Amino acid sequence: MKITDILVNHMHEPIGFQLNDLRIDFKVAATKFIQITKQLKIWITDQAKPVYQTDVLTYDNNFFTVDLALRPRTRYFLQITIKSTDEVATAETFFETGKLNETFTADWIGNSNKKLQNTLFKKAIQLKKSVKSARLYMTGLGLYEAYLDQQKIGNEFLAPGVTAYDHWVQVQTYDVTSYLTTGNHELLISTADGWYKGRYGFDGGQDKIYGDQQMVIGELHIKYTDGTKIIINTDASWQTTAGKITKSAIYYGEDLDDTLQPTDWQNVIILPQSKSILQDRLSLPLTIDEKLPVQAILTTPANEQVLDFGQNQAGWLEFYNREPKGTKVTFQMGEVLQAGNFYRGNLRDARAAFEYISDGKEKWVRPHFTYYGYRYVKVTGNTKPLTKQDYHACVIFSKMTQTGDITTDNAKVNRLFANIHWGQKSNFFDVPTDCPQRDERLGWTGDANIFSNTAAFNMNVFEFFKKYMKDIAVEQKRFAGMVPMYAPAMGTTDGGAVVWGDAATTIPWNMYKTYGDTAILKQNYDAMKAWVDWITKNSKTPNLWTGMFQFGDWIALDGENPALPTGKTDKDFIASVYYYYSSQIVANTAKLLDHPTDQAHYQQQADAILAAIQHEYITATGRLAIDTQTAYALALYFKLVPKTQIKRVLNDLVKRLNKDNDHLKTGFVGTPFICRVLSAYGEHKLATKIFLQEDFPSWLYAVNMGATTVWERWNSIETDGSMNPDGMNSLNHYSIGAIMEWSYKYLVGIGHHTAGFKQFTFAPHFDYRLKHITAHFDTAYGNFATEYQIETDTAHTIQIKLTVPFGTTVQVKLPRAADTTITVNAHTMVGGDFQLTAGNYNISYIPTHDYVEHYNRETTTAEIMADPILVEKITAIDNVLDFFKNDPTAVKGGLGKMSLTKLNTLLPFINIAPDKLEKINQVLATTAILSEREDS
Repeated sequence: MKITDILVNHMHEPIGFQLNDLRIDFKVAATKFIQITKQLKIWITDQAKPVYQTDVLTYDNNFFTVDLALRPRTRYFLQITIKSTDEVATAETFFETGKLNETFTADWIGNSNKKLQNTLFKKAIQLKKSVKSARLYMTGLGLYEAYLDQQKIGNEFLAPGVTAYDHWVQVQTYDVTSYLTTGNHELLISTADGWYKGRYGFDGGQDKIYGDQQMVIGELHIKYTDGTKIIINTDASWQTTAGKITKSAIYYGEDLDDTLQPTDWQNVIILPQSKSILQDRLSLPLTIDEKLPVQAILTTPANEQVLDFGQNQAGWLEFYNREPKGTKVTFQMGEVLQAGNFYRGNLRDARAAFEYISDGKEKWVRPHFTYYGYRYVKVTGNTKPLTKQDYHACVIFSKMTQTGDITTDNAKVNRLFANIHWGQKSNFFDVPTDCPQRDERLGWTGDANIFSNTAAFNMNVFEFFKKYMKDIAVEQKRFAGMVPMYAPAMGTTDGGAVVWGDAATTIPWNMYKTYGDTAILKQNYDAMKAWVDWITKNSKTPNLWTGMFQFGDWIALDGENPALPTGKTDKDFIASVYYYYSSQIVANTAKLLDHPTDQAHYQQQADAILAAIQHEYITATGRLAIDTQTAYALALYFKLVPKTQIKRVLNDLVKRLNKDNDHLKTGFVGTPFICRVLSAYGEHKLATKIFLQEDFPSWLYAVNMGATTVWERWNSIETDGSMNPDGMNSLNHYSIGAIMEWSYKYLVGIGHHTAGFKQFTFAPHFDYRLKHITAHFDTAYGNFATEYQIETDTAHTIQIKLTVPFGTTVQVKLPRAADTTITVNAHTMVGGDFQLTAGNYNISYIPTHDYVEHYNRETTTAEIMADPILVEKITAIDNVLDFFKNDPTAVKGGLGKMSLTKLNTLLPFINIAPDKLEKINQVLATTAILSEREDS
């Protein structure tokens, strides 16, 4: 028994973060469940007695909520002790506060020239005594990097992150003790425009959204070993000049001239910028934890030199300079090649380049105040040959630990899951952006909403979304509760759309459900109510949400107007469904937070909205007024119909899908739910078929086209390799990657769970097309892991391995096992419904019937022609399929929907002899569907 992990507000050893609603989580490693107690003690440096101590508590959860008034600029040490009757285990960690509400004694300083692209600030420091500890509390507008004696402070980039800078600016805390010794030092700060001042925003953007001048503010607090202290502030004693960066902006990229030497230092000016907007940080740091090597150096048909890193990602290029002084080298970033040549058309107005003028010194060079989304880099201007070892791609994203992953026996599915992970890393860039490459990169609320559950399976995103929810709430205050299309809103006033706006309610609720922490609900409760109240105030119809702009089922394929990517599903229906859902979330939140009056109000409102939806859109027998995949999926997922009508709606969805050749027509709204409702209501076979489709539109279509991230459109690249002419072709979006939530819940089997996963269900939905799955999810209590293999022998035995974390209870529900003998760690039982607590388990059983499906007499010709193994077997008996081989269009029409038996009856030229027809039927009955294909 031991404590393996301690988190402070879901972070490891945080320094300088806002720590409201302080919570300490810990994980216990034990091979079996035992009764234990827990205790927390917290100390301050140099104090013998704890400043906070709990009683010895019975362990019934793995966290402590701490009611402690925190002091500014203070390090707290904490110790957790757990005890059983036989063992004692302890673990320690720390956290450190920032400035909290302490007023800055430093001044905002700037350069008198507002037009500088790169402003430098410096201060000479002389230390006559040895240093015990030192902290730098600082921030800058737009972006900054700080250096002590030419060594960069900290490992994060693009600080202080992106916020609505007119409302709040984040302060970073740096431990600089190791940088300072007795003697002389220089503190240097370099700034650029960034999101604050540079051109940014949708549709080309605008300049100076939040301000027109770069500036910094900072306090360096030094404690000497003799106990004395000094503070070095940014003030009138600092000096400033222009740096070596001649142009920098997020979309533009960066121009760096290393031949320039900063001169003409002058005194700074004191700026009247408000200090009241300064707050300790919420943003997780943007860091480089991975570097990708060059996979190939290409010479394109256009005679271009292109570096291929093999993976689309976000960050920047770093290279080793070997060029003579004065050489100008330009690096242009792109996501894809077209006809083998470098292509940037989908970046729209984003220049997305890095231009470097060499000083002739060999060294590693990088940009400083921009980032790119790219796989390929076109290099021009170099005089030295390109070599792989001189380049690598620095992958940058908000520092989140990976918590989940899935591996199957299907290489294409595995590539899809990897693409989803890469899409998340590329776009969780301080805010959940829509894309990292073109002139957008905005915190779109709709994308974040539909992906938030998948995000929480893949990575620890509690603090990431906590910061983003503040971004949203800040904008809501500007707009009387309305949620903008993206946050920060970057000067725009557009918003108030369904799904996009509902991020205000669904994201906090999803984070609570995953992590079991009500803090994010408390902190956003007013904003959640404000959003629902805004809908109520602005809708044109009582108890429905109508008459307003909506995105609809964005980029759906069933729209009647090809020019509009809003889909066929009625926009007011979608809006009203989410009006109901958000009202229900607020009612549930009010209950959790003990606001009974609010609970009653919003529950009554939710009930009234549901009744109005049923009256307007659903008949008494369960027929939906809207015959679209998305409408059926929403009706089932949000339980808009009584249980007695579910079968009707499910059947109508299946029929709709059959009419659409079992391919999706859904957009942003419907895509996350189709497979989930099919699997939840007994149509997992169809859900898996849709998931494994490989032609357009499907998830694996992009994989087959070479995608290494998730695309914005189902066909951002056409089958001939050309870009979709309709535009909006980001090749690094993450929205439709929400299918991975279905994969965790139904393929893996992580089903219903209480908030925080103290109790959850393991109920895998087996399918012969995915026989071997390995997965894990690091819950708030510890890592849940599973591996299963079906069809392990001729008896069709299923083998399952489970690791259940301490403190949780897992309800195992095995399919097709009601009266089956189950073996669990060599012990047998009857029935596949049982509970497990902490430990490692080996489970095996033989299901009531096997999972392999075979073709039959009614198999359509289209299905036969799709399986080359089956075609080969039938061709060996009769040449009946030659007609379809010679006329491929025939199988796509009415003939393809008929079986060979029916075709033989209707069409004289088919003419299969009775004995051959019987042999063909035997082949059909004994051939597993797709079972012999390599990708099955």
